[in-house]
Amino acid sequence: MPKHYIFLIAAIVSEVIGTAALNASAQFTRLVPSAVVIVGYGLSFYFLSLTFKVMPVGVVYAIWSGLGIVLITLIGLFAFGQKIDLAAALGMGMIIAGVLVIHLFSHTTSH
Repeated sequence: MPKHYIFLIAAIVSEVIGTAALNASAQFTRLVPSAVVIVGYGLSFYFLSLTFKVMPVGVVYAIWSGLGIVLITLIGLFAFGQKIDLAAALGMGMIIAGVLVIHLFSHTTSH
């Protein structure tokens, strides 16, 4: 797997961890979850910056935000008991399809 994809995966995972901790931070009143939010977002942006050296910003952002939305929704569903409706599930399916189209067919990403 190319290094820039590893950086992009690390950026997505870091952002998802930071976002999940945001719920536990209780509006930044709890120290440890608040620190996880700050470190998670910091690492995410750092890894994004490394990915931008090879891939266009629009493509990187589409993949990062799209997969982040789907992953944090799954965490909300399983860890926090939050529910989504059919329209939300279909929308996320379209996000995943969009990421796949970019990855499989776009010549702006280097495979």
